[in-house]
Amino acid sequence: MPSLSIVRAANLVSVPKYQPTALFVGGTSGIGQAIAETLVQVTGGKSHIILCGRNKTAADKVFEKLPKNLDSKYEFEQCDATLMSNVRNTTSSLVERLPKLNYLVLSPGFVSLKGRDETSEGIDRKLALNYYARWKFIYDLMPLLEKAKERGEDARVLTVLSSGTNSKIDENDLDLKRGYGLKAAADSATAMNDFMVEDFAAQYPDIAFVHAHPGLVRTPSFHWSIRLFAPIIYLMSVSPADCAQWMLNGLLDPKFAKGPSFM
Repeated sequence: MPSLSIVRAANLVSVPKYQPTALFVGGTSGIGQAIAETLVQVTGGKSHIILCGRNKTAADKVFEKLPKNLDSKYEFEQCDATLMSNVRNTTSSLVERLPKLNYLVLSPGFVSLKGRDETSEGIDRKLALNYYARWKFIYDLMPLLEKAKERGEDARVLTVLSSGTNSKIDENDLDLKRGYGLKAAADSATAMNDFMVEDFAAQYPDIAFVHAHPGLVRTPSFHWSIRLFAPIIYLMSVSPADCAQWMLNGLLDPKFAKGPSFM
C-alpha cells in the first residue's frame, strides 16, 4: 500500500475537471462521511454530494462543515437500507431525478454482538447492510452510472468492507438461516462482496467496481468492549480522515478506472 503522502498527492492530481455526482450510502458517519468530506475538499467544493442514511440531523451536521460555493450541491436521501423495499423506493427516486452518477460509495453497517436479527423481509440486519442492500443499490443505479460513462466521465462503485480475506460461503445456506454466527455472517458478506464486484465488472466492463478493506479505523461504530483497549487500538488504527484518502484513491486514481479491483 502506498504511503499516505503519496496517496494524498495522487488524489489531488486526479481530481475530475467536471462536477462529479456522488452518492454515499452510510455517509452520515464513519468512513462514508470521511470519504464524502475528503472528496469535497479535493474538488474545492465543486461536487454534488448525496448522503444516504436514516438520520437527517447527522447529515445536516456534515453539510454545515463543508465549503459552499456556486458549484456545490449537498443533499440528504432518507433510507433505512436494512429493508430492500426502502432501497427500491430510494433508487427509483434517484433514477428519475438525477442525470448521472459518477461515484457510488457503499459503507452501511453497524457493530453488534447480537445474533441473527431478521427484518420484516426475513433478512438478517447485518447481512442486509453488508451485502444485500449494496447489491441492490448497484443494480438499480446502473443506468445512472452508464449515463456518466456516456458523457466520458468516471463511473465507479466503491464498496467498503473487507476485501482480500479469501472468505468462503456455504452455497447451500446463502442467507445463513441454518448456520448463522458472527464470524459466519462476516465471512459470508465479505466473500459475497468479492463475488459481487467481479460479477458486475464482467457485465459492465467499462465501469469500475472496487472492494476495499479499510483496516482498523477509529469510527463511532467501535463497540464498547473494543474501547477498553483504546490505547493499544490507537496505535494499530487510523483516523477516518486518513482512511478516506486511501479509499478516495479508489474513486480517483486512473488505475482503478474500470473493471474489478481490490484494495
